Amino acid sequence: MAFQEIALIIAFWLYFINAILLICHEIESAYWKEWELFKMKGGITFFVIIHIPLLALIFYGMIELYLASVVGAIFSFVLSLGGIFAFSIHTYFIRKGNEEFTLPISRIILYSLLVISLLQILFTILAIAVATLLPCGIC
Repeated sequence: MAFQEIALIIAFWLYFINAILLICHEIESAYWKEWELFKMKGGITFFVIIHIPLLALIFYGMIELYLASVVGAIFSFVLSLGGIFAFSIHTYFIRKGNEEFTLPISRIILYSLLVISLLQILFTILAIAVATLLPCGIC
């Protein structure tokens, strides 16, 4: 197995872990009423509705990455940036004195998002060379 194929497999599993962490973060976001933190109108109803297409896109991206497509690599970068953004914005709010996302599990998820997202970007970059070369994805 070539190095790029191994990188693609690792990128896929990092995507999988990152997706789980982001979904857990979004579940916790409902607890903290994140729509109020970001001043979103529509309350919990709108918050849940916007997550339906977001979750669909996360899962679609994972399928595309599994198939070793360029679209999958793009989704991998976007998901990684989402994890880095979640860590960054909530760290900013915590430093401003907000109490949201200060529980130990919250911090574990946020720091894990940062680490996994950075690793995911690295392995996605390493796997890009193979993204369009494998006809069967991660075989």
